[in-house]
Amino acid sequence: MQKLLYLYDLMVEILVIIIFSIAYIVIALEHPLKIDKPAPALVAGALIWIVYFYASGGSEGHGSEVFTHLEESMAEISGILFFLLGAMTIVELIDSNKGFNFITSRIRTSNKRMLLVIIATLTFFLSALLDNLTTAIVMASIINKLFTEREDKQLYAGMVVIAANAGGAWSPIGDVTTTMLWIGGQISALNIIATVFIPSLVAILVPLGITLYHVKGVANTPYLERHKLKDTPKPDLVRQKSILYLGIASLIAVPVIKILIGVPPYVSMILSLGFMWTIVEIMTRRGSKLGGNLVTVSSVLEKIDTPSIMFFLGILLAVAGLSSMGLLHELAQWLDTTLPNKDIVAYVIGILSSIIDNVPLVAAVQKMYNFPADHKFWEFLAYTAGTGGSILIIGSAAGVAIMGIHKLEFFWYLRRIGWLAFLGYTAGALTYLLQYSLLH
Repeated sequence: MQKLLYLYDLMVEILVIIIFSIAYIVIALEHPLKIDKPAPALVAGALIWIVYFYASGGSEGHGSEVFTHLEESMAEISGILFFLLGAMTIVELIDSNKGFNFITSRIRTSNKRMLLVIIATLTFFLSALLDNLTTAIVMASIINKLFTEREDKQLYAGMVVIAANAGGAWSPIGDVTTTMLWIGGQISALNIIATVFIPSLVAILVPLGITLYHVKGVANTPYLERHKLKDTPKPDLVRQKSILYLGIASLIAVPVIKILIGVPPYVSMILSLGFMWTIVEIMTRRGSKLGGNLVTVSSVLEKIDTPSIMFFLGILLAVAGLSSMGLLHELAQWLDTTLPNKDIVAYVIGILSSIIDNVPLVAAVQKMYNFPADHKFWEFLAYTAGTGGSILIIGSAAGVAIMGIHKLEFFWYLRRIGWLAFLGYTAGALTYLLQYSLLH
């Protein structure tokens, strides 16, 4: 009887793994199959819990325990989704009101090396304030305006992928995986900035330095002649600056409130969104020159990337199911046996994140290990999971966005940018380990 129960449990685990694997394959082949990745993610997330519930005997067996696990998992997932929804709304509000134009209008050089430094630096720090996906989209738009030659656009867009992922890794609101670790209590905001900033900086400085050596000449940048700050109508300029400053202040307030009061990040994000929504509505109602042309939050909500939210819901739900069934604990034991060095585990996870989406990887690792907050492993994981996706163009949300906007080919990126990203990733990883050994 005991052997039959073991075989039954084994078959259920195999079935769940098959469901998860098929979903992953469909997600990876999203473009050839022409099936949006949220669809298989949602199917997998729901099916895994249905199988788990049925295998536990439904309402007549241990279904009540499974239902409790599901409710607890949904509480955690909802926190992440509400946080992302608030952040995406604020950023879209800035973009819709052309707040980012205030930044692009200040670029005054056509020297390729200077432009590369400006774009990489702007991307690195902007992604820490916003997020790497949004920053990549914004910078892709800037590159389209600045350059006319396709070769220039591709090169700068490739560097944007590296810079956006590196910049997002050291900020609690810059990368989804870092946000997940922060919300999960594995890292604190100030500590992750202090410990991961220098390694992340190295991750972009190494490929940037190599690229600067090869880039020469002056770029054809007609945008600089057509769009000058002094030519912008004053009401438009005031509106752009006001929305940009208000939006960035709202995003910065999120980690500040978390640090000072200790509430979950999604609560402070909801507060920031509510305040910004109120201010924009008041400005619009007054019908002033500033507010009269403002795009409201209600209009912006129609533009939010809902499919991305659905993808995160499905994949996090699937991973939570694997965790509740104990499969991730078994994987943790296998990793401990195969790779006893946790530094190697974190480094390998970073490499894997260039092939597999880093969201489920980090979600799985969060369930596998129980290290205290701000442990070395969590710090290193924040770096590796955040920057490792740059190695392949499909390895990060920022890369996928750039791939679509600038039509970058997979093998072109691998040949021209991928090896640079790998060198930067490895150099940053060694920098973190050296930094940790010197400080402890």
